[in-house]
Amino acid sequence: MKNDFRADLHSHTHCSDGSDSPTELLHKAKEAGLQGLSITDHDTLDAYTPELFALAEELGIRLLPGIELSSEQEQASVHVLGYGIDLHSKPLRTFLQDMIRRRTERNRAMLEKLKKRGMPIEEAELLAFAEKQFSGRTIGRPHIAQLMVNKGFVQAPQEAFDRFLQEGACCFVAGIKYSPLDVIEQIHLAGGKAILAHPHFLRRGAFLKQLLSLPLDGLECYYGTLYKEQERPWVEIAKEKGWIATGGSDYHGKIKPHISLGCSWVGLETFNLLSKKD
Repeated sequence: MKNDFRADLHSHTHCSDGSDSPTELLHKAKEAGLQGLSITDHDTLDAYTPELFALAEELGIRLLPGIELSSEQEQASVHVLGYGIDLHSKPLRTFLQDMIRRRTERNRAMLEKLKKRGMPIEEAELLAFAEKQFSGRTIGRPHIAQLMVNKGFVQAPQEAFDRFLQEGACCFVAGIKYSPLDVIEQIHLAGGKAILAHPHFLRRGAFLKQLLSLPLDGLECYYGTLYKEQERPWVEIAKEKGWIATGGSDYHGKIKPHISLGCSWVGLETFNLLSKKD
């Protein structure tokens, strides 16, 4: 039915690594027929302004505060989504400031490696580019990759990753060293629910077993354009553990043009569970 409540709980704006502004994203959510939305930018809450909440109310869209926090386990990247967090939480804000500091140090190290290979990009140049094109403070490899294209070092962002920036490539520098437990605790301190993001792509065996033993509140079972049979095992795990089964598109706009906003979503019951304060 057209009037059924649908909420996309995984989307990104230019405050991290998406192409749309927060207001553009809200308008696109309205066009897509969504009644609920969570902006889950990487390691930043910059999208959430009083103006954005006012616009959401005007458009008739329920906005659920969210974030996607970066962590690492056994040299592998693990992302944890936080929903229903207190946007004014001082511990979380302090934690995010530390993440920015560490990310800045990583970017400097990668720029130094690129310079040694004849692809000079100054830090000030990267900051100015990210501010102009993305307006965000969460600056990382996607921004470096796009600037490499603009300067003619590579033909496309994917080439920048494949040849220079992906894990194991010559200019790669390992990222943030927070553990999944660290970021889960930060989400809980801020009054939110901690959800393991896109578990479908994580390493299986002991690695996954350890993650599933952590004090999570749910799993992102419904994701992007995956087939139902790919999602079903995670729904069963969430059910067994009494966790919330969440979902969303992981929309990035022009950065990932094959993913449309609202291609994966959850209903009102799940949205309310994530909004509710314990």
